[in-house]
Amino acid sequence: MRDLHKVIQTIRLSEKATLLGEKNNEYVFKVDTEATKIDIKHAIEKLFGKKVVGVRTSNVSGKAKRERRADYGRTNHWKKAIVRLKEGEKIDLA
Repeated sequence: MRDLHKVIQTIRLSEKATLLGEKNNEYVFKVDTEATKIDIKHAIEKLFGKKVVGVRTSNVSGKAKRERRADYGRTNHWKKAIVRLKEGEKIDLA
């Protein structure tokens, strides 16, 4: 079993994430790039004590950044998980 705090890194709060939370009871998390759906499900259930119905993941590419020069850098790639909770359960973000 992986360390739960390394699997779930942060919660993502954006307009789209807020709409998903209101309409579908889904929450968006930034997770470890090596985490599987099963790891994410177990981590959410243990850390928050909520029942997870489904997990969707996607790998997000880092953006290329350039500052008025020929050389450029890139932000890090990261993994996003959209977690759907059982009907009637919520995660308190306050």
